[in-house]
Amino acid sequence: MAAGEWYRCQDDELANMRMAASRAVFTHNSTPPDQRENISPALRALMGSVAPDARIEVPFHCAYGCHIHLGAAVFLNAGCVLLDSAEIRIGAGTMLGPHVQIYCPQHHTDPALRKAGLEIARPVHIGENVWVGGGAIILGGVTVGDHAIIGAGAVVTRDVPANATVVGNPARPIHRDMPGA
Repeated sequence: MAAGEWYRCQDDELANMRMAASRAVFTHNSTPPDQRENISPALRALMGSVAPDARIEVPFHCAYGCHIHLGAAVFLNAGCVLLDSAEIRIGAGTMLGPHVQIYCPQHHTDPALRKAGLEIARPVHIGENVWVGGGAIILGGVTVGDHAIIGAGAVVTRDVPANATVVGNPARPIHRDMPGA
């Protein structure tokens, strides 16, 4: 999995890692808001790297946690799902709206190999000061450039250049008509 090659997702070691993540996520999601801080200590300890001022609203879900890297002032709104079978790196100042989903794993297209539990994971890298609208889905292997905007509900299947705005399914670039854009 870590090498970016096909692996069996029903592996015992991976199941143990997912259980550790489930415990940390449960603690984060069930800790009273005045005790949770920006990210509960249990979840923060699990993650790959997290800036002190990054914030994750509840509910939240991740597969492993250890592959997630959050820069300064990153904000994940309620309901975000990060399936981090590969690295997910989110740059400083980036905001994810409610129910944003990032999917690194991809199951095999061959039905027999899919039934055998084969999947592959591709990293997702999101630059600095990116705005991802609510309900957007970002698939594995995608890089989003600095200052990009991903519209609500977009399904991002390809790289997004810096300063671009993409919308739709599949996400396509549009021209920004806003002042300062």
